[in-house]
Amino acid sequence: MEWLRRWALGAGLVGGLGWAAAVSMSMPDWLDPADACARMAGAESSGGVRVRTGWLPPSAQCDFGGGDIRAYISTERSILLSVIGLAVLALLGYGAAATIQRLTGPAGMIRTADEIDLRRRHRNHLFFGALDVLIATALIVFLNTVAIVFGQLAGGLLFALTAITALGTLAALLDRHVGPLPSTNLAGRRRGALAGALTFAAIFVATALTGDLPFFPIWTAPLAAITYATVVHLQWTRAANHPSHQPSDR
Repeated sequence: MEWLRRWALGAGLVGGLGWAAAVSMSMPDWLDPADACARMAGAESSGGVRVRTGWLPPSAQCDFGGGDIRAYISTERSILLSVIGLAVLALLGYGAAATIQRLTGPAGMIRTADEIDLRRRHRNHLFFGALDVLIATALIVFLNTVAIVFGQLAGGLLFALTAITALGTLAALLDRHVGPLPSTNLAGRRRGALAGALTFAAIFVATALTGDLPFFPIWTAPLAAITYATVVHLQWTRAANHPSHQPSDR
């Protein structure tokens, strides 16, 4: 069950993105929903057609006026998507609880700095970490657009959570391999989660200030790399100057 606890959140987020895409593609075309309703009914014009949609449960109705209301999504499909959505929601809840537990659990074994060049380790963390975050954020910029186009608002929100999780996981892995020492796995996971969250916050706020939301511009990739390197450097400085914050058996 350990593997399920580790990957439940990621699996739930990926499943949620797939669910959002399935619901979005079952609804009228978001560019011109009235026209999609007209084509579904075989009407010559979409004038006066009103469209009502909902995500929980997934539903879409085309109102042609005069009491003529037709379901765009069948009852069977709506029930199926609702059941899948509830299963994904349960997996997300379990994954979130497991993740919180991993960030608040036992510190675990201490990894020492014996026979390790900490200056070189610090440089590697800054350089290779920033490079990895640069590449990861460039991928996030592209996938964010795909998620919004195919999953609409729900897809965008779920992908934002996915991006935060991905950046936090990447930062935790980097911390484990080239992060500050001495340390424990718990401390590394916490530093990674913080670095990932702050990196995403930086690109989100910068994009919001420039009015480009919900799409991230490509220039947020180097911004993310700089933000990550800054956070990591501060974490190294804290570890060096405040030994009382380091894990101890005492």
